[in-house]
Amino acid sequence: MSPRPAPGHRLAAATALVGLIGTLTTTAWADPRDRGTHRDPAPHGHAMATATRTPAHAPSPAGPARARSHSGVTRVPSSAGSATPLSGYTIQSTAKVSDSAAAVSSPGYPAKGWYPAGPRSTVLAALLADGVYPDPFHSTDQQRIPRADFQVPWWYRSDFTVEDTGRRTHLDFSGVISAADVYVNGHQVAKSAEVTGVYPRHEIDITSLMKAGTNTVAFRVQPNEPTRNLSMSWLDWLQPPPDRNMGLVRDVLVRRDGPVALRDTHVVTRLAVPSLATAELTVRAQVRNDSAAAVTAEVSGGVAGTRFTRSVPLAAHESKTVTFSPADTPGLRLASPKVWWPAGMGSQPLYALDLSVSVAGALSDTARETFGIRDVQAPLNSDGARTYLINGRRLLIKGGGWSPDEFLRWDPVYAEDRLEYAVDLGLNTIRLEGHLEPDEFFDLADRHGVLTLPGWECCDKWEGQVNGSEAGEKWTAADYPVAKASMAAEAARLRDHPSVISFLIGSDFAPDATIEKNYLDALRAADWTLPVIPAASDKSAPQLGSSGMKMTGPYDWVPPGYWYAKREGGATGFNSETSAGPDIPTLDTLRRMLTPAELETLWKNPDAQQYHRSPSPTFNTLKLYDAALTGRYGAPTSLADYVRKAQLAQYENVRAQYEAYARNATDAVKPSTGVVYWMFNSGWTSLHWQLLDRYLDQGGAYFGAKKANEPLHVQYSYDDRSVAVVNNQNGSAAGLAARATLFNPDGTQKYDRTVTGVGVDGGGAHATALTLPSSVSGLSSTYLLRLVLTDAGGKEVSRNVYWLSSKADTLDWAHTDWYYTPTTSYADLKGLTSMAKAPVTATASTTDSGAMSTTTVTVRNTGSGTTPSLFTDVHLVDAQNRPVLPVRWSDNEVGLWPGESTTLTATYRTSDLRGSAPRVRVSGWNTPEQTVPAG
Repeated sequence: MSPRPAPGHRLAAATALVGLIGTLTTTAWADPRDRGTHRDPAPHGHAMATATRTPAHAPSPAGPARARSHSGVTRVPSSAGSATPLSGYTIQSTAKVSDSAAAVSSPGYPAKGWYPAGPRSTVLAALLADGVYPDPFHSTDQQRIPRADFQVPWWYRSDFTVEDTGRRTHLDFSGVISAADVYVNGHQVAKSAEVTGVYPRHEIDITSLMKAGTNTVAFRVQPNEPTRNLSMSWLDWLQPPPDRNMGLVRDVLVRRDGPVALRDTHVVTRLAVPSLATAELTVRAQVRNDSAAAVTAEVSGGVAGTRFTRSVPLAAHESKTVTFSPADTPGLRLASPKVWWPAGMGSQPLYALDLSVSVAGALSDTARETFGIRDVQAPLNSDGARTYLINGRRLLIKGGGWSPDEFLRWDPVYAEDRLEYAVDLGLNTIRLEGHLEPDEFFDLADRHGVLTLPGWECCDKWEGQVNGSEAGEKWTAADYPVAKASMAAEAARLRDHPSVISFLIGSDFAPDATIEKNYLDALRAADWTLPVIPAASDKSAPQLGSSGMKMTGPYDWVPPGYWYAKREGGATGFNSETSAGPDIPTLDTLRRMLTPAELETLWKNPDAQQYHRSPSPTFNTLKLYDAALTGRYGAPTSLADYVRKAQLAQYENVRAQYEAYARNATDAVKPSTGVVYWMFNSGWTSLHWQLLDRYLDQGGAYFGAKKANEPLHVQYSYDDRSVAVVNNQNGSAAGLAARATLFNPDGTQKYDRTVTGVGVDGGGAHATALTLPSSVSGLSSTYLLRLVLTDAGGKEVSRNVYWLSSKADTLDWAHTDWYYTPTTSYADLKGLTSMAKAPVTATASTTDSGAMSTTTVTVRNTGSGTTPSLFTDVHLVDAQNRPVLPVRWSDNEVGLWPGESTTLTATYRTSDLRGSAPRVRVSGWNTPEQTVPAG
């Protein structure tokens, strides 16, 4: 993204379809290895990842996982088809190295005083792991890291051993930020003009340089400047890292092959829609003769129980594409295929392709590819809005914008925790604007059924040619092949992942004709069959036409009623990035990330620049947000009061955003087709754009989204006072009863109506149960609405509590800016401050299944009067009162009237208790805090 004025592998992954650059083949990358302490993802079906995290308050302040120190020399096996990632590096600034490149890259070089780095590491990530600098996520400590240290190249050096020099050996890598000169055993094998850009894949034949025993590879990595390099930047998301992420952020593989190599292995699937009765598979791979003699290669493989083989004659140094299709291999036409579905719509079965090539009976290379069978269509509707259909079924895209770790540190457990949170929230999609994560991320998304929308980023070199005078230098002739190679590599890397449903080749701006053609040529050559979107904004490209998306904001505070308007960022069309801006985290997290003085400033001074909001002058204060908080709820009286009001405000706003888009999704005129909350998470400790905070704690924004997206949901409409039932389940629901009750803040009932016999179709349909009257006698200016939905058997299936005002928020639409619409008067919710204390009791117990634990909590309003307990929050904590994270709650932040109770469950890893007994901390808007044992 992002907001600014709009003028407007896999092992043996596919070879990119671009030409040789010197001795380099630019292709797609990858091999599933993490950059920190290795943890295999949890087995399919686990509610959460079960791998053991470092026993600290997770994730650690300096990042999700401490970098793995360079463990020494990497042993590279001689077996054909092996692809071994370098286990790590030693790194040093070139300002401190006077020796020649030949010396540095030769075996036996004494790298004394150099720093250890993991196999995927930026310079700063390694230095943080080595304790050179303090925690950059706390206060303004990141400013203490000198930027000048990273304005010179840095050496990355690694040793590996081989025994058999007769095998062909290649270096295979991508993920260089921003460019690098590459050396092997004292010889330069590539120049930085060739190895540039984070995404192109490079394969370098180093066979002639191999020695039996120890070999050395060294990268002289150039500094990164995102306005000049096709790399990565942080836009206005967070304070950018001082090193601008320079380094090697994906694995460097040492490949060993026989005379013939397999590359570009993939499967093109074609599913019969809408019947889903059959599917056709087409298997393709490049077979490359790396020897100087003619050979006959035997290519064999298997998929879905079908085996196939073919002889392929190859001249010296010749490459051919071999294809197996239903026309020549009938077994590739599947009956009753196992179809992959997004979470909530079905299961996520995956298939595996195994391929090998032999020469004269000897194995030469192997490849394995995992894929899913599904169909994606994304036509424009009659209003010109992008509409997604998965396997022939339309769905409302309900998503969030993804941020990686600020220092690009990869932790598979931390990534899986966040994806599981997305599923828990009822979201179906994650958008990645640039910062395209490693293969393991997409493997996890495949497994959990989370759709992904990857694409290029805005506001830097990526759009410099088309974004007028905004940030990002104009392209030179050298940039076009780098961009095309980037597209080819990412297309080859992502095409077989069923979770991937599009690629956005533009963000705020669409590419011009030349850039678009290069991208589309690369995509077609890579057998890309998914929709290609020209931009995330309402822009068009010459070939693709209209994007069908809008980027109309808001990015800063607007009232909940804003979302129901079918204009600007309201619930119509596909809004690719939007939210009401600030998302203040919980008090636990605030105390971890800010000093006492900063905490005082946070609630007392709305005009203060907030380092943990944004480097952008548009977003570096909380002025708009704080004015609304005071105007609607009353001026904060303390830090705790500020935070509790913030959680209440964020809950109502995020809930309204998702509810409005859900209600309007099946409208006949100008329906909503997609919404991406900006953002799902933050790469550091932040005060804005996050449904969950850096430490995976959950507050009002999280539970507001979870409530809005529950499977069967009753909701209030701010625009017309209607009460709707939205059914996000596959099947229809009938015999429902919807009850709406209005109360004054003291709990005095003023209106009550129940409508029975409510029915609603599935797949996101909604039905209007009733409409609340425009006025109710005796209702105060601040009032409460309780909605309860019960099924045919009388069981409560949805409960939703609103705090409302007879005085509406007034929007000044005429003065809408690119990032918000002004509010000229606020709703009056100050009556909530008069609510009497409501006594709540809590009892809790825990069951431990070994790796996972479940705590069950029953909370009850034991008051004898009429006052409800509003926004009752339950936090799972350890013996030191620290939140146990991550945790998945069945529900939270609930409203209870006297005599009412509810039972909540929390699921989490047992190890995250850090050996202590669990406890639950209960608090609320008008509920005194208490902590009770849960053992």
